[in-house]
Amino acid sequence: MEWFGRSNKNYDFDMFSVSHFVIMSILFLGAILIFLYRYKLKDEKWRGVEIGIAVSLITIEVTYHIWMAVNGSWDVSHAFPLELCSISMILTVILLLTRKKLIYEILLFTALLGATQAIFTPLLNYDFPHFRFFHFFYTHLMEIWVPLYFTWAKGYRPTIWSVVKLFVFLNILMPIIMLINKLTGGNYMFLSHKPDGASLLDVLGPYPFYILSLEGLLISLSLIVWLIFREKAGEKSKAVKDLPMQ
Repeated sequence: MEWFGRSNKNYDFDMFSVSHFVIMSILFLGAILIFLYRYKLKDEKWRGVEIGIAVSLITIEVTYHIWMAVNGSWDVSHAFPLELCSISMILTVILLLTRKKLIYEILLFTALLGATQAIFTPLLNYDFPHFRFFHFFYTHLMEIWVPLYFTWAKGYRPTIWSVVKLFVFLNILMPIIMLINKLTGGNYMFLSHKPDGASLLDVLGPYPFYILSLEGLLISLSLIVWLIFREKAGEKSKAVKDLPMQ
């Protein structure tokens, strides 16, 4: 089971390689299909698929932690699911299991802004067909497709208050993660220092001011997402009435 083992030259991932372009194509194809078949996806027969995807996400994430432990790379400084995309994955599972609109309102922004960036510019060392390649892209694709599914097929829509909820969520979460970083020596969500390599954070100011700049950027982009996905005048979301919203 070499595909499940340590990295080697056969698995080195290159950004914008053939495998990367295939994943990006799958991302857009999946989103298009969800939109085109949105009326068929309204049917309650898809509830079993929702549960199945949630279980698959839990399974592959648990397997990922087992893989890290087997290969001696699991450590409290980086293995906790405290990065924005890891948090989005947890929210995706909760949304699929509960259908709570509050979860959707946060996930729509964290996934579309975080997971899409991760797919286009992945921090990944393992290429196809390594297990880590499948884990990384499967979880990130689902983080994007699931809120799109709930938007187009189930009729969920963000409001301006959804952006406020995101702001509150982030500002409750950040001091907790800062404390965990201090206790573990980690750098979850880059709240301890900037990444070692070049990144967007380099143009957002020195520590700790880039954290405020990053939060402001995230809120600004969230407003754009809200403008795109908000319920338009005259648009009705009939499907939502039959689903638990709170």
